[in-house]
Order: sequence, then structure tokens, then C-alpha cells
Amino acid sequence: MTGMDGRDAELKKELNATLQARRELGEEYESALVDSFLEKVDQRIDGAVERRVRRQLAEQQMAAARDSRSPKPTDSWGERFGFGIVSLVLAIPLSAIGGGLAHLPGILVAWAGIVGVNVAQVARTNPGLFGRRKTSRDDGWEV
Repeated sequence: MTGMDGRDAELKKELNATLQARRELGEEYESALVDSFLEKVDQRIDGAVERRVRRQLAEQQMAAARDSRSPKPTDSWGERFGFGIVSLVLAIPLSAIGGGLAHLPGILVAWAGIVGVNVAQVARTNPGLFGRRKTSRDDGWEV
């Protein structure tokens, strides 16, 4: 278990300040004080989740960039399945963050990004899927 870092110490100070304010103001302000403290805790959690999601996405992008330099003929089923699972796992905190910040529009933006990343993955692993189709024309390709 790690020791208390600066953010934990800051949160402890906030809790102590909230408790002191409750003692000074009395029970009639208890609900508002608790709500205020919980809002700060929620913001702290949201920030931590957002940082982790950004870091994981950056790591995925770096890995994808490295893989794109040495393309494989085809990706295995396991890799595609794993990408889908990672997308769904990351969808949970992204949906929570989007919904918490912007409600339904935030969720829609988060899911548009998730769908976009998955479409890009499909396009990368199946280059002919969205591109040109072969026909019987003399040059052999239709645009």
C-alpha cells in the first residue's frame, strides 16, 4: 500500500474543514456540507479516471503507431476480440465522464468516439472493406 500523496493530504484537509464548518454552523447545514464534500470527491475520482483513460488511449495509439510501421497480413481473431473488449471496458468510464459533464450529449459524444475508433480498427484490419470493389471493367476496379 502506498503512502499518502499530495492529493490525499488535500482531501483530508477538505474533510477536516468540512467537519469544522459543521461544528461551527450546526446540524442544519450538515446536508449541504456533506454534498459539497462529496462533489469534491466525485471531481477527484473523475479526474483520476480521465487521466487513466487518456494514458491508456495514448498507450494504445503508440502501440498502433508501432504496429502500423510493420503491418501484419491479417490480425488474429483474438486481437480483434481483445480490441472489442478493451473498447467496451473503456466505454464505461468514458460514458460516466461524458454523462456526468454533459448528460446525454456527453454520452453521445463518448460513444461516437468509441464507434469511430472501432470503425478505424476495422478499416485498418480490412483495407478493402470500405475502399474500392473489384468489377468486370477493363481496369478491374470500381471507385
